[in-house]
Amino acid sequence: MITTRLPPFSALRAFEAAARHLSFKAAAEELCVTPSAISHQVKTLEEHLGQPVFLRAANRLVLTETGEAYCHALTSILSDLSAATGKAMADARTAPFRLQATAAFNARWLVPRLDRCPLREAISIRNAAGAPETDFAANDADMIIHWGDSPIPGCHVLPMLRTGRYPVARPDVAARIGTPQELLAEPLLRDEVMDGWAEWFRQAGVLAPTGRLGGTFNANCELNMTAAERGQGIALAWDAIVRQTLEEGRLVRLFDVMTPPVTIYSVAYPAARADDPRVAAMRDWLLAASEEDGTSVAPPQITAAQ
Repeated sequence: MITTRLPPFSALRAFEAAARHLSFKAAAEELCVTPSAISHQVKTLEEHLGQPVFLRAANRLVLTETGEAYCHALTSILSDLSAATGKAMADARTAPFRLQATAAFNARWLVPRLDRCPLREAISIRNAAGAPETDFAANDADMIIHWGDSPIPGCHVLPMLRTGRYPVARPDVAARIGTPQELLAEPLLRDEVMDGWAEWFRQAGVLAPTGRLGGTFNANCELNMTAAERGQGIALAWDAIVRQTLEEGRLVRLFDVMTPPVTIYSVAYPAARADDPRVAAMRDWLLAASEEDGTSVAPPQITAAQ
């Protein structure tokens, strides 16, 4: 489309308003500018067209023949543009909001709270294989629940969940374990990445485990917790993630010992979309929900890596 012959849009808006009101003053009040600004924009349009659009006589404005024809065409164009803009805005409000996170976050933290999510009718939840991809061009997400709190170039990263870990087991398995030492005789389900059993045993005052081990899962604590629910071993669960599961009685916490809390999840989205109403609504809800749990990283800081 060739657009080099088009006048500035500000001049078109000023002319259309002035033509409708046949008054620079009324047009200025509508557009929240001064009458002289309207006059300047109309002059710009006239210079662009090479002929006048108004006749100024006896303190009143009268459209020229050219001005009347141009106004008629412009009104139709602006009406179509307004309708198209309204449709685009409506489409944006109803389009799926794509949130990507780990399977554990989605299943154990997000879904139990989804009825309170402001975008619950539009959200499209995606499970990441391991930590979510941080390249928004590649993952096609509107927002990710970022593992940890490391900066992402061109993005805002807001630390969200800070929590420690403790052992959990199916109720019947938990019933036969009385001391941390007795865990050494049980299958200990491990994460291939960030396995925390050695740290937990140190906190409990027990030597590093020498007993038989359970399965090892590749960067997915959801598999650990699912295996624990099936009685296949003891999982080391993040407190902020497993609370709902404990309330439902599917797993039981073992002992009061917990590893020191660390930031495990942050809200991340492109810095260019910081003012997007849906991004802001989801961000604010996620941070408020984590604060209600007492697991928020306060105060949240918005950082955009360069």
